[in-house]
Amino acid sequence: MKSNKVCILGGTGFVGRHLAATLSANEVKCVIPSRHPQRHRNLQVAGQAELIQANPFDQQELEPLLEGCDAAVNLAGILNESGDKRSFKRIHIELTDTLVNACKAAGVRRLLHMSALNANEANGPSIYLKTKGEAENRAHTLGQPQIKITSFRPSVIFGEDDSFINRFASLLQMAPGPFPLACPNARFAPVYVGDVVQAMYNALDDPSTWGKHYDLCGPGTYTLKELVEYTAQTLGIHKWIVGLSPGLSALQARMLGLVPGKPFTYDNYLSMQVDSVCSEDGLGQLGIEATRLESVVPYFLGQRSERLRYYQLITRQR
Repeated sequence: MKSNKVCILGGTGFVGRHLAATLSANEVKCVIPSRHPQRHRNLQVAGQAELIQANPFDQQELEPLLEGCDAAVNLAGILNESGDKRSFKRIHIELTDTLVNACKAAGVRRLLHMSALNANEANGPSIYLKTKGEAENRAHTLGQPQIKITSFRPSVIFGEDDSFINRFASLLQMAPGPFPLACPNARFAPVYVGDVVQAMYNALDDPSTWGKHYDLCGPGTYTLKELVEYTAQTLGIHKWIVGLSPGLSALQARMLGLVPGKPFTYDNYLSMQVDSVCSEDGLGQLGIEATRLESVVPYFLGQRSERLRYYQLITRQR
């Protein structure tokens, strides 16, 4: 049976915005709980979702939003902690428990859960990966037998409005002199956000995906240094990328973890001690041909460069 209505936790985030667009284009109504729906009116204006003010951590507020939904999607997650209210345990584990219990109470029998590649409750090298692993395990165990759950474990996700390629692009454009890069040899298989969203859509109404965990990777594997060098080259920036040793990488992580916004933390450093590459082709299993990074990144970085040149021109004229 085709799903007609889906509730998305984390629907205002990077992947959530793309998923809402894909579902809406396929005539699936999206309901997105948000504490501050006024900040995301663009989703409503585009006709992609119904944003409803609610606290997703409160099961009593969540249950009415889930009633009448054919499925729920959990995209909630953070890369860095920021106080008790944005802790890994609260966002990854407690929110997952609340959603599963709310689904049971509201009669929702389908749940798509976003995890992370290398998520491992017992052996994850970082708190992020441990809590992601625990949340994934709890979703599958707590949901049984009523809820049919499918998990997705992507490598780093890229796209026009990502916080990965675009973050390095910003740093490269701002930083003077050589660019010191922590963990230069960490390996990734970046996966396109459009492919991640298509994987979730393909799995939504497919019973063969129930109870499964899909690793999602792009077709190419790169070191972090190669990705940053490619970003600089695509932007037309000539900059020396200096790979730091493990000791200096850890030191940089501890220092940047004290900076407002926490651009890089020691927990991030620990996550990068294990390569973010797939041993199985989850996209292929879901009938998707992975998109190459080189076919997408030049397009949105080119737009970024044009906006920067326009801003610089206007600034000079003033």
